[in-house]
Amino acid sequence: MKRDILSIRDLNAEEINFLIKRALEIKGGHGKGEFPMKGKTLGLIFDKPSTRTRVSFEAGMTRLGGSTIYLGRADTQMSRNEPISDTARVLSRYLDVLAVRTYAQETVEEMAKWADIPVINALTDLYHPCQILSDLMTVQEKKEKIVGLKIAWVGDGNNVANSWINAAGILGFDLTLACPPGFQPKAQIMEGVGDNVKVVEDPVEAVRDAHVINTDVWASMGQEEEHDARVRAFQGYQVNAQLLSHCKNDVIIMHCLPAHRGEEIAEDVLEGPNSVVFDQSENKMHMHQAILEWLLG
Repeated sequence: MKRDILSIRDLNAEEINFLIKRALEIKGGHGKGEFPMKGKTLGLIFDKPSTRTRVSFEAGMTRLGGSTIYLGRADTQMSRNEPISDTARVLSRYLDVLAVRTYAQETVEEMAKWADIPVINALTDLYHPCQILSDLMTVQEKKEKIVGLKIAWVGDGNNVANSWINAAGILGFDLTLACPPGFQPKAQIMEGVGDNVKVVEDPVEAVRDAHVINTDVWASMGQEEEHDARVRAFQGYQVNAQLLSHCKNDVIIMHCLPAHRGEEIAEDVLEGPNSVVFDQSENKMHMHQAILEWLLG
């Protein structure tokens, strides 16, 4: 039976830990020179622009011996109102796996419903599961564990934050999110999570004694018209040296990029000794390889 990854909730703890372990093995060179995806084709349907997600999927599939076909929305008949159900069934005849980067979560869910091949959520406005899987890999790589750590999120309760909440609910690590009023995760995202996940307004409370600090842009794709209002609302939520003074000395700083330096994160922190953002970015490719291997068996 085919598997899809539409949110972190599609995985259990054992599967998440397996993917982290396998991605670290791939990064360490295990299986180098082997091409398990030879003859396989990955399709990418991207309604939103991308640097890291697109290139890491393409490079990862190439390293596994497979090939990739990239389709912007304007390149498909969906731009002329072909039903998702028709597109999904046709692409299932051509491809072995499909990654979709779009706006509505319902779009990837509809695609997965009709596709006979695995469908991967490569980002929606609600979730970004592959990002969090590679981020968890980075935490494991740098801290040698995940459970038992305090992980902080500072900023918008967006799709990346939502997927961190999903992951904490499954794995059980401590997660504290500091979000201003009006920008906190929706109630549906918090359903079923335990006391290990907290949402607060005070960034200092969130990062105190944290082992890991995460942040993201204040205005995501599609929110450009809200940028100025969001900058005003998020004053005091910048990850900067002052905020880091409340953390452990060996705290690691993460950002999924692209970063707006001087807004959600200070330049000297992004480029500082605690930052792991470029290792984090590289790890997307290794995690995507692990995901492709796992989904295609």
